[in-house]
Amino acid sequence: MIAEFERYIKEKVKLSDGDLQLILSVAVEKTVRRKQLLLQEGEVCRHKMFICKGLLRTYRTREDGSEHVMMFSPETWWATDPESLNNQTPSLYYIDALEDSEVLLWTKKDFDMLCAQIPALKAYSEKLISINLNLGRQRIFSAISATAEEKYDEFVASYPNIFARIPLHMVASYLGVSLKTLSRVRQTQLKR
Repeated sequence: MIAEFERYIKEKVKLSDGDLQLILSVAVEKTVRRKQLLLQEGEVCRHKMFICKGLLRTYRTREDGSEHVMMFSPETWWATDPESLNNQTPSLYYIDALEDSEVLLWTKKDFDMLCAQIPALKAYSEKLISINLNLGRQRIFSAISATAEEKYDEFVASYPNIFARIPLHMVASYLGVSLKTLSRVRQTQLKR
């Protein structure tokens, strides 16, 4: 697990060996089985998670039990509930593993300490937050203005390496369309 994170972070951030060792010294390695929850609605989110191997999803449920997928997190992505983590409030979301996965975890306290001691990590963390805010805005715009076909194309472009790893009903949930609509869109795309 550590090797995957080292490769990733060295590509993204210029760190000294001491900084890298400090980051790794407070990371907790965790192996997660498929369908295992890492966060449950009502719990306070305690960790930032880096996915070394596998695939996670963040979702929310409605009172009728229907699931609405907010995000998929494959290898070299991060996952957390930032509002719950930063405010130490109960989460509205679930995070679970769609595949057997390996993740690195940092507590809020440890990650805050790392950002205070390693300015390059803090700058990179802020860059990721900005990217995620922009992606969230783009997703909202797409949800209120795009056709099902356009949403599908955006999904395939955003998640090119994981489409085959996700059940179609979860893709439909992410896109905010019915499974029937997704099937129609996919058939139309295949005929092109």
